Amino acid sequence: MTGPPPVPVRAEPDLWDRRVAAGLAFLRRRLAGDYEVDEFGFDPDLTEHAFHPLLRLLYHRWFRTELLRGDNLPGYGPALVVANHSGTVALDALMLTVAVHDALRNGAGARRHLRLLGADFVFQAPVMSELARKSGGTLACHPDAERLLRAGELVGVFPEGLKGVGKPYRDRYKLQRFGRGGFVSAALRTGAPIVPVGIVGAEEIYPKIGNIGPLARLLGLPYFPVTPTFPWLGPLGLIPLPSKWLIEVGAPIDTTGLAEQSDDPLVVFNLADQVREAIQQILHRLLELRPTPFPG
Repeated sequence: MTGPPPVPVRAEPDLWDRRVAAGLAFLRRRLAGDYEVDEFGFDPDLTEHAFHPLLRLLYHRWFRTELLRGDNLPGYGPALVVANHSGTVALDALMLTVAVHDALRNGAGARRHLRLLGADFVFQAPVMSELARKSGGTLACHPDAERLLRAGELVGVFPEGLKGVGKPYRDRYKLQRFGRGGFVSAALRTGAPIVPVGIVGAEEIYPKIGNIGPLARLLGLPYFPVTPTFPWLGPLGLIPLPSKWLIEVGAPIDTTGLAEQSDDPLVVFNLADQVREAIQQILHRLLELRPTPFPG
């Protein structure tokens, strides 16, 4: 007479056991102060274990994001990652940080972080400023950009700024003016390659069809958007629409040996225009790959 079959021994803890253990370890580090914050206020431990897990839910489950040609991102050394900007709320910047972090490891096997350059507005709002600093962001100015690049970091910039993120839906995927090309000067001075990136999907999450200017001025906002769901549906209107996202990384543009031309307006303008055209071509290609923003 045979007994009951032996209970199989698990080779490793299940997924939830690992998540609970990681969460407890994270809390111990926070309570003990066993984490580092750099001179810009960046807290990689908080970013990797608190911010990124939440953002990945949007990245994978809600927007079903696909990263194309991620091998164009450098695994080591400095680079200036330049992308289009849109969406009324700048979720595209956050999704790009997740894409870069999860796609890259440096020579030592550690994940790389994209250090975002943000507008003055971001760092004037108390809570937003603290979150931006903790997650690796800093002010979009030449000194900070160059310091990060000289330290070998990946730096993310959105030259369209608020003109891009706040543009009306009728102008979707049409790049706005890139300003004076300050990002090009920072790359030239440091010899960092410029990596153009196109993002398709953000334009449809909050289709901006209007702007309540007086209310925006009262609240100190660059604009107060009107979308098909906001403010009509109240808090529910703040839920982004689940558009399909594609992110493509273009071929890096080499800037080595051009440091002496970083103050030449013609060189800076021509290179900025080259980057802008590269991003626009990527957008055209991605829109052909994704014929509808809400595929069934």
